[in-house]
Amino acid sequence: MADANVAVVNPFEEELRATAKIIATRGKGILAADEREANIGGKLEKIGMENNKANRVKYRELLVTTKGWGQYCSGVILNEEILFSNASDGEPIVDKIKQEGVCIGIKCDRGTRDRPFFAGESITQGITDLDTRASKYYERGARFAKWRNVLKIVDGSVSETAIRDAAMTLAKYALVCQRHGLCPIVEPEVLLDGDHDISVCQYWTQKALAATYKAMSDFGVILEGTLLKPNMVLNGKQFGGERDIAQNAAMTIQALRRSVPCAVPAIAFLSGGQSEEEATLNLNEINKAELPWTCTFSYGRALQGTCLATWQGKDENVTAAQAAFLKRAKCNAEAQLGKYDGWGCSEESKKSLYQKGYKY
Repeated sequence: MADANVAVVNPFEEELRATAKIIATRGKGILAADEREANIGGKLEKIGMENNKANRVKYRELLVTTKGWGQYCSGVILNEEILFSNASDGEPIVDKIKQEGVCIGIKCDRGTRDRPFFAGESITQGITDLDTRASKYYERGARFAKWRNVLKIVDGSVSETAIRDAAMTLAKYALVCQRHGLCPIVEPEVLLDGDHDISVCQYWTQKALAATYKAMSDFGVILEGTLLKPNMVLNGKQFGGERDIAQNAAMTIQALRRSVPCAVPAIAFLSGGQSEEEATLNLNEINKAELPWTCTFSYGRALQGTCLATWQGKDENVTAAQAAFLKRAKCNAEAQLGKYDGWGCSEESKKSLYQKGYKY
């Protein structure tokens, strides 16, 4: 932990701040294409494709070679496999991305596993060798990073152990990344799973965020060179009552104002299993308010659901699939400005993308 009485100079500080500002560009967001091999494999298998590296690369190549997606996305998060892969023509995937002027990010965590003796809780792996991996990511062209810690509301609460562990792990990760030139996205995700109401989600979201920023302050993380990827404040997926977009936005904003320093340049929400249209509408409602941060999207499922359903793994569907991806990206770019009017709604975009205990 950094000594509070000693000023630690980071030679990357100017670059870290610049990267965060790029991601925070108004009218743009992040494509999260960082699902681990097993998870993206499940999606490929649903459309009749074998889960192998060639097909995983083929799908990500479809996304990043979509003409014009850089108009709506300032960043993309990749996993390690794709960061170091080449496209079908032999050109590195990262070079395809750079041609659209999109900043490259990398998923740094190694996934989750169950926390011993704490039913329903998990821990995130990968911190021990992050310092050696981070430099390799930077050399390959990554300029920001992402780390996900998962928090689950069980019987109306999250354990203090889980919150403390998530906060400390995220702070350590953020500090290591900044020392290697990577602007860290911190992601303390309170899962959508559960039958709790929105007030319970708000309480535990605030607790998780406050603990995270306390730990980051203690570790001397440069907040202006970081980003936040939180859940929106919503009713639990199994909650039986009514759901209201205005309430979602109001309680999300209140939670953020109570716990996130205004020094953080951007908040890029995860979709968390919302449908494509639901995630867009909630983001749009949030951005109708005056906020101290850029509030944008870092969506995986909510940018790719219709795209995957359209593609079906067939070469003849690539153009239509890319058009579907571009459409959702444009919808969310408008929502970042609070200007989305629902024009992108379709039956496919309203389909649920929720998976209980989602892991990626």
